[in-house]
Amino acid sequence: MRIAYKKRHLNVNLILGLVWAIAFFAQRFTEDSMKWTDYFWLVLSLTYLGIYVYQKQYKYIRLEKGIIKICSPFGKQMELDKIQKIKKFAGDYILKGQNKELTINTQIIDPKSLLELDTALQQLNVEWM
Repeated sequence: MRIAYKKRHLNVNLILGLVWAIAFFAQRFTEDSMKWTDYFWLVLSLTYLGIYVYQKQYKYIRLEKGIIKICSPFGKQMELDKIQKIKKFAGDYILKGQNKELTINTQIIDPKSLLELDTALQQLNVEWM
């Protein structure tokens, strides 16, 4: 199961990427010569567009084969059977294990996906705080 980002969260990254691309090309065509620092706008644009594509493709969270994983380049993961407590604090889910803690930001999760996540977490036989 994959838990998706809100469309607004994705669209913000897309819009920022396009705005920085427009800024780069506007500067490129209005100036006679480009300085190396002017390419900062292009790098910024490609970064935001890359984040958009990555988040759209891989979603926010994966629940597969008994593992919950936050899909980011340095994302954490935790085995579902190692979860001992689930704490809901300030809209976030904090999954606590023996030596690990995994925080899930529910503010950026699509409402339909949030219902799926709630159902999956409720099925775990763990203590809720």
